[in-house]
Amino acid sequence: MPMPESQMDQAGGLRRMMRPNPVQVIAVASGKGGVGKTNVSVNMAVALAKSGLDTMLLDADLGLANVDVLLGLQPRANLANLLDGSLTLEEVIVSGPEGLKIVPAASGVARMADLSGTEHAGLIRAFGEISFPLDALVVDIAAGVSSDVISFTRAAQEVVVVVCDEPASITDAYALIKVLSRGYAVPRVHVLANMAQDEHEGRNLYRKLAKVCGRFLDVTLHFLGTVPYDPLLRRAVQRQQAVVEVFPGSPSAKAFKRIAQAVEAWPMPAGTRGHLEFFVERLVDRDHAMEEYAV
Repeated sequence: MPMPESQMDQAGGLRRMMRPNPVQVIAVASGKGGVGKTNVSVNMAVALAKSGLDTMLLDADLGLANVDVLLGLQPRANLANLLDGSLTLEEVIVSGPEGLKIVPAASGVARMADLSGTEHAGLIRAFGEISFPLDALVVDIAAGVSSDVISFTRAAQEVVVVVCDEPASITDAYALIKVLSRGYAVPRVHVLANMAQDEHEGRNLYRKLAKVCGRFLDVTLHFLGTVPYDPLLRRAVQRQQAVVEVFPGSPSAKAFKRIAQAVEAWPMPAGTRGHLEFFVERLVDRDHAMEEYAV
């Protein structure tokens, strides 16, 4: 017996609602190198995967990539193969701990460090073609304020700036936030204090940065958390493993777990913002599905 037209419409609406969900895209940045940004990216991504989220980590420090080194991986392909057309994005992906999917970049390749705007756009759009389920994409971008940093930061929904308690780190973190706010109208930034003595020092570091940003910039700063200085984190790096896996009871691993829980509580992106973004097709599809189903 044919299904009534009203039920067919409802079933169609439900199918559209089941399209791939929007992906929480998190750019991890720093004003200067040496503050542990990539370590934060790796452990945040592994912690999210451990919590049950389908998670991907993109090494977008295109000229000095080292996510694969931190995790002891030896990928046979990387983003350079995607750019030259020899492989698709899904063919470049390698498996990491806890089911984490990793997109490695090429280290020491000058061309990768000097991509054109068109090439940046091509990389970002390529992620819209991923067909498997994905909840979160962590993007480890280069330190500083290069064109790579701006392109990948603007394509993400959330920006995490890693800072440690050194004058140069604080100054350069402010410079990065200033560029993102004044030049590209990034409305909010999450601050993560790394290598702090304790939570109190981490919060004081955030307050220093928030105070100067509040005086001169139109941007909202949120405190994401503190990762304490931890000798076990250094041991994990030497073993080329994520600390959340090899030393899950360590102070730094517990901090990354709390940070992952905070990230999970962030609202999912509600729609496009008028410029190039990762997974923009999923945002558009969901918006259309919601509108059609409401009608």
